[in-house]
Amino acid sequence: MRVLVLEDDQQLCREVTEGLRSAGFAVDHAHHIADADFKIAINRYDCLVIDRGLPDGDGLDLVAGARHAGHTVPVLMLTGRDGLHDRLAGFEQGADDYLTKPFALPELVMRVRALCRRREQPAAARIVLGDIDIDLMRRRVARGGILLSLTPKEFAVLELIASRRGSVVSRTDLIECCWDEMAEPASNVVDAVVAKLRRKLGEPCVIETVRGSGFLISGEAVSGMAQR
Repeated sequence: MRVLVLEDDQQLCREVTEGLRSAGFAVDHAHHIADADFKIAINRYDCLVIDRGLPDGDGLDLVAGARHAGHTVPVLMLTGRDGLHDRLAGFEQGADDYLTKPFALPELVMRVRALCRRREQPAAARIVLGDIDIDLMRRRVARGGILLSLTPKEFAVLELIASRRGSVVSRTDLIECCWDEMAEPASNVVDAVVAKLRRKLGEPCVIETVRGSGFLISGEAVSGMAQR
């Protein structure tokens, strides 16, 4: 899942960005509304985390503009304004949730995750592929009852491919959803992560490579695995 953080306080922006990345999100950041507006126009985000007081205006104006343009991405507003009037104004302009500064980083991570899940309704708590159990809430994967040690990036890649079971997931899709703007799309970073993921998942292999297209978890692969 990919998130955009708009926050002009560079220290806070760094902490939020690193916290979300540690939780497995791909994160882009911006310090000005104009920069964020450009990124929203060219990228697909699963959630926006937006500060209100910014050097070039109110972050709420960006939300209103995004809604007017037809963007339905969930928005979490960060603000030092905790008055009822301010919160109501935010919801009226299209915000989905509010978090008042100062806040605990674990709470922000959980709120972002909840907003991303809400967008994917109906949300499942887990994905089961034969003897592979993917717990989406606890961010854990087990195979044959044995818990596997996956990195946040490996989990994100597996989650996306598994959620689209039966459909090919291209390398471009994986880059856009699981990596942020610091990634190098021309590199073999996706193939390297998938290779490590396959090794950790073990045999029989469930992730197939579709030459020239991407990766696939097919119904036949899962059925064959379950019959073994």
